[in-house]
Amino acid sequence: MARIVMKFGGTSVADLDRIRNVAQRVKREVDAGNQVAVVVSAMAGTTNQLVAWVNGISKLHDTKEYDAVVASGEQVTAGLTALALQEIGVPARSWLGWQIPIYTDDVHGKARITDIPGDNLNAAFDLGEVAVIAGFQGVSPDGRITTLGRGGSDTSAVGIAAAIKADRCDIYTDVDGVYTTDPRIVTKARKLDKISYEEMFEMASLGAKVLQPRSVEMAMKHRVRVQVLSSFADVPGTLVVDEDEIVEQHLVSGIAYSRDEAKITLAKVADRPGVAAAIFGPLADAAVNVDMIVQNVSADGKTTDLTFTIGRADLERALQVLRDAKETIEYSQLIPDPAVAKVSVVGVGMRSHAGVALKMFETLAAKNINIQVITTSEIKVSVLIAEEYTELALRALHTVFGLDATA
Repeated sequence: MARIVMKFGGTSVADLDRIRNVAQRVKREVDAGNQVAVVVSAMAGTTNQLVAWVNGISKLHDTKEYDAVVASGEQVTAGLTALALQEIGVPARSWLGWQIPIYTDDVHGKARITDIPGDNLNAAFDLGEVAVIAGFQGVSPDGRITTLGRGGSDTSAVGIAAAIKADRCDIYTDVDGVYTTDPRIVTKARKLDKISYEEMFEMASLGAKVLQPRSVEMAMKHRVRVQVLSSFADVPGTLVVDEDEIVEQHLVSGIAYSRDEAKITLAKVADRPGVAAAIFGPLADAAVNVDMIVQNVSADGKTTDLTFTIGRADLERALQVLRDAKETIEYSQLIPDPAVAKVSVVGVGMRSHAGVALKMFETLAAKNINIQVITTSEIKVSVLIAEEYTELALRALHTVFGLDATA
């Protein structure tokens, strides 16, 4: 007997027929003698509609009420999936985040899991039930509903897998695995049989939509074996595993991109000690995550232009914070630019090989693509470019690093 967590994304539960299809997949595992916990997302499009309603009422909304509204999508799916299982003779019961409970911090809209006791779920398994869990949600220290950020159902699934010591966490989605880049843009993209936790974390952090970054981080920490599979085809997926399980390491494993970026430039900021804290402190207090940062000091050394990127969804909130702090920061201009994209080259092979950044820069230059900001880590190089060049950059980099599939 194995203990398995099966997570189904929004497209996998988009309508009643697809929910019935999910129930049949779960039944196969149950019939094989396995104990199963199912984690579900909201039905496709539901979360977007709920968020739109919140924004329609209040652009700078109370995040506690945002969570109360947006978490409802998963509740519907969990109940429907439990009913679908019952209809085909599989004992099942739905669970909300607070019932398990999934304890989180109090950063509403982007909460982080702090603990998941496995006792209640283990009791359900002892009764022979499938636990159908509403993903994406938890409970704050003061008992309020929290949500884990977009894609948070992946994090729910991996966290539950760690809590109940599952043998495997299967993530079912609308793609059949992890590809070297987005196959909708680069037709020669290849599916990977295996990818390391570190590479998957970088690709997810840098825009790959297959897995949520925090879910990969949690899987790496707890050594949860994760498999990415299609809900619509019975074909092998991609395993996310330890680096030492991958026999042949490539220099570059994938090209990631994100169009969910916005750039902010603060012009002519006084170049003095404490100015960076005056800028990024209030942004952190407002739960705005800052990513890429570049600073250009003027020739006289008295002022500096400071440019950084944030999530596009946080742009209005960030601009309001910076306007409120203008007297403290003392900048002359606040210049937002939402029309940017981040493109990244990722691979653990970069640790032992030089020249990846140079090849990336030369390739973009040959296509007349200007680089606005650069950041690097041990296994990735990221650049910020104008959004209109995203597809051209992806195709060029995918080819030059030898990732194109051969016929």
